[in-house]
Amino acid sequence: MPPLSKHPFQLSGEVALVTGGGRGIGRACALGLAEAGARVVLADLPERMEEAQGAVAEIRERGGKALALPLDVRSLPSMEGCLEEAWRQMGPVQILVNNAGIQIAKPALEVEEEDWDAVLAVNLKGVFFMSQKAARRLIEEGLPGSIIQMASQNGLVGYYRRAAYGAAKAGVINLTRVLALEWAEKNIRVNAVAPTFIRTPLGEQTLAQEDFRRDILSRIPLGRVGEPEEVAAAVVFLASPASSLMTGSTLVLDGGWTAV
Repeated sequence: MPPLSKHPFQLSGEVALVTGGGRGIGRACALGLAEAGARVVLADLPERMEEAQGAVAEIRERGGKALALPLDVRSLPSMEGCLEEAWRQMGPVQILVNNAGIQIAKPALEVEEEDWDAVLAVNLKGVFFMSQKAARRLIEEGLPGSIIQMASQNGLVGYYRRAAYGAAKAGVINLTRVLALEWAEKNIRVNAVAPTFIRTPLGEQTLAQEDFRRDILSRIPLGRVGEPEEVAAAVVFLASPASSLMTGSTLVLDGGWTAV
């Protein structure tokens, strides 16, 4: 449908599920979607439920509706169970944000098979099967949807110690195109965001290394790393009627890194 004339970013009545929603970018995305009016499911690993519940409490304090559910995107049964419970408790999940991801930063010569398998299992395989399961349910019910993948600038350009991660994120970008083509006739849009380095609690540990931070900032024309809320704003846009003509696209949030 075309964008709403007055409130194109409004998500009232929608249900959004954010994987890896308990911390960092995922938490910011959940809060942003809730601020736009969506009922939000924060899905994260069982051992991170306390963090997810904290975000749920924050959303509820602001007058929103939210739910925390356990999810391991390395497990297809876990995906199925999470989606089923989300639909049962909150209603049809028409917005899916595939945010869960991991990073194992090693020189390419030191990457072990288990490193490679772990990174691709979460960052690419998990994204595909979570998308597939959500889309299958929407198609069965005849409902439209918006699926948003968390890619990375590292899927567009090379960077040191990111062999597995860069390969997975490049896969996410092209996977986004393929799913968009296949599901367009079902009115399911699939887009991605590709952030640069973002100031999350985990990212701060890496950026605390002075040489690394200096190198990163030298590559970003805007001269700074991103904030989780800036990624969340792009996710809200892609989830909303404001982006109703977009599918198969990747929004690059990199401060100009890939423009050089």
